[in-house]
Amino acid sequence: MRLIQRAVILVTAAAAPLALMASATTAAPVSPAHAVTSACRVTATIPVSFVPLGVGVNPKTNTIYATNGFVPGTLAVISGRTNTVTTTIPVGSFPFGVAASPKTDTIYVASQAADTVSVISGKTNTVVATIPVGSAPNPITVNPKTNTIYAANLGDDTVSVISGKTNTVVATIPVGGLPDAIAASPKTNTIYVANFFDHTVSVISGKTNTVVATIPVGSAPTGVAANPKTSTIYVANVFDNTVSVISGKTNSVIATIPVAAEGIAANPKTNTIYVTSRSGNIVSVISGKTNTVVATLTGFIDPFAVAVDPKTNTVYVANSGDESLSVLACGRG
Repeated sequence: MRLIQRAVILVTAAAAPLALMASATTAAPVSPAHAVTSACRVTATIPVSFVPLGVGVNPKTNTIYATNGFVPGTLAVISGRTNTVTTTIPVGSFPFGVAASPKTDTIYVASQAADTVSVISGKTNTVVATIPVGSAPNPITVNPKTNTIYAANLGDDTVSVISGKTNTVVATIPVGGLPDAIAASPKTNTIYVANFFDHTVSVISGKTNTVVATIPVGSAPTGVAANPKTSTIYVANVFDNTVSVISGKTNSVIATIPVAAEGIAANPKTNTIYVTSRSGNIVSVISGKTNTVVATLTGFIDPFAVAVDPKTNTVYVANSGDESLSVLACGRG
């Protein structure tokens, strides 16, 4: 039953590797020219030689990490200075989510088929530990203030809480159906989990490792991002093409933004949110001040994962359709 459940999950999840594998068997299209707006401009396209399904950034080292969500699983290490792949690290099968802790220069990769999280030293680019977690871990996030990692498990609807000090699971938290995205707000030590099947966000206290609130959002949330400076959370809802804006103070939806949405990332420095859509092959730029779309970039190929380096105001978009990362130099939206 567990294997059947996992197979269904991997095929039906909005960002599942097996779903992308089918499209990857066709010839990769040639990337069209990117539209340039006042908010962002594409400065580079980095070939990664695989279908990138997850992307993470370490602002302290100006290093970007992209997962190859197939077998054998690998992680590409990219220099933000040269926009080139510097090395590739073997990890578990079907790696998806990746998150970096700038404080410890440690990278964490969730591998769906292996039911593990790989712990990688950013100094040596080697796996220093492999941690068993729940069933089919997909998204992953880090709270650098507490040195705690959170992996959401699609197969058993839980979040594994990992101590960065001991590299062990210290708690397992039940959440909603198919937790497809996760984000941490270090300032409040709060974790937000987007539940695809339940159309909700579970709010977890990092202090007690318990769900303290469940917030109804749009249909089929597949992405979540937090702005710790404004205590605002943004949820990408793929089925109704909206972004739900949540107040971290009241745990309630304060705005709903109509926009094609799937992946999402926030830049706390500029209070700007970036939303990807594979259906439209676009990246939308949202002002956190007005909760409106201020720019739309076109010319991507199945963009899903997105990450921001707030130190350089650079956005990295994973093009799952043509094996590349787009590098965007962005202003204040």
